[in-house]
Amino acid sequence: MKQLLKNVSNNFKEFGTAIVRGDIWVKMSLLIMGAGYLGRKQFIRAILITLLQVGVLVPLLTVFAPYMSKLDTLGTVQRKETFDALTMTKTVNDYDNSLLILLYGIIGILAILAFIALYVSNIKAVYREQLEAEEGDHINSFKDDIISLFNDKFHITLLILPSLGVIIMNIIPIIFMVCIAFTNYDDKHQPPTYLFTWVGVKNFVTMFTNSRTITFGYAFLRIFIWTIIWAVLATATTFFGGILLAQFINNKFTKAKKLWRTLFIITIGIPQFVTLLLVSKMLGDSGIINTMCANIGILDFLKNIGLLGKGAQCIPFLSQPGWAHVTIILVNIWIGVPFQMLSATGILMNIPTDQIESAMIDGASKRQIFRHITMPYIMFICGPSLIQSVIANINNFNVIYLLTYNYSTANMAMAGSNAKEVDLLITWLFTLTNDYSNFKMASVIGIITFVISAMLSLVTFSKMVSGDREGVYR
Repeated sequence: MKQLLKNVSNNFKEFGTAIVRGDIWVKMSLLIMGAGYLGRKQFIRAILITLLQVGVLVPLLTVFAPYMSKLDTLGTVQRKETFDALTMTKTVNDYDNSLLILLYGIIGILAILAFIALYVSNIKAVYREQLEAEEGDHINSFKDDIISLFNDKFHITLLILPSLGVIIMNIIPIIFMVCIAFTNYDDKHQPPTYLFTWVGVKNFVTMFTNSRTITFGYAFLRIFIWTIIWAVLATATTFFGGILLAQFINNKFTKAKKLWRTLFIITIGIPQFVTLLLVSKMLGDSGIINTMCANIGILDFLKNIGLLGKGAQCIPFLSQPGWAHVTIILVNIWIGVPFQMLSATGILMNIPTDQIESAMIDGASKRQIFRHITMPYIMFICGPSLIQSVIANINNFNVIYLLTYNYSTANMAMAGSNAKEVDLLITWLFTLTNDYSNFKMASVIGIITFVISAMLSLVTFSKMVSGDREGVYR
């Protein structure tokens, strides 16, 4: 951050120097960006940069400025329909659309910031050409600039389209979501029929409040704890399960290794959407698993040992808290272990053999080799992957939603905030938006999820992959 602020400060200092010491062409560039190039007979540059200036300013003034002017209120004119009995037609007034005001306002502000950066850069470039001309140095022509974009500046050429894609597909939606968290955008304030407006940090206060009428604080705490437990257990069980499975299959005493790999890889080939929906039906209260458990006496056994009530008619694999949590983790192990097995197999095949041979000569047992050589090597290689897995499991929508889409909560405090005990933050967010149109609270959850993911990434990355340990495994 300090370096960024320093760079911005230096850029504006150079900009001020260019204005003060620049000649008439540099000063004219303050109004017409191509004037500096025109004065030095670089006509193509002059035309292109002027067209770019017009192409940015005209839409800003004609399209985005009217929306940006209403950003402070997000609109004041409500949509109204008037029925004309004589013509039997409806007319609609010139109303405001809060959603478009916010979206176009954000795009307009980003466009202004980009134009300022371009404007400052252009003045500095024109001033540099003035200095080069005064010193008698060669000034690059437009052709030279084009050639440089495919030689020493080729990285800039390659990054143009990806950078635009990141801005359009990531930055704008993220800023939009953050802004929604500070509005009252919900089912009662749906554009274009109704307006929504700014409410400050009210939604964040609501998220951590618990009362008779507001239960978001209670629901958030329970869902947050379950999300963290799920992310840790889902990552750890599949990771270590995959390593142990890979060790088993690659053991020299294991027969039919290709058969074992094939059987486990089949679970990866079947789409999760199909698998999880089928498993949720099988584990349902009236599913085939419950029927089998009742027929062979497992249901009665669980009643006798007190895990189920005497009047229970089924094992609530996916219909009661506790049972559902354990079932979800077990199903995820079945789905995730084969993939981790493939990753671990590739890593195990590349462990430096000289270290293992040295350890065996020194009398180390297989258990000691696994603990002190194999696992440290796997953890070093898989550190970034583990971080990604934790973040992915925090946002693991498929497993939770597809297994528990029929789950109904009996907890009125959870129901009051449209949440379920088995929800992750991401599935709770989806329910709030898709089923209840509560976009304001969903945006708050999105921000919190992002903060949690970012903090976990920074902490785990610094702990697991920091330091210079590459030489140990060379």
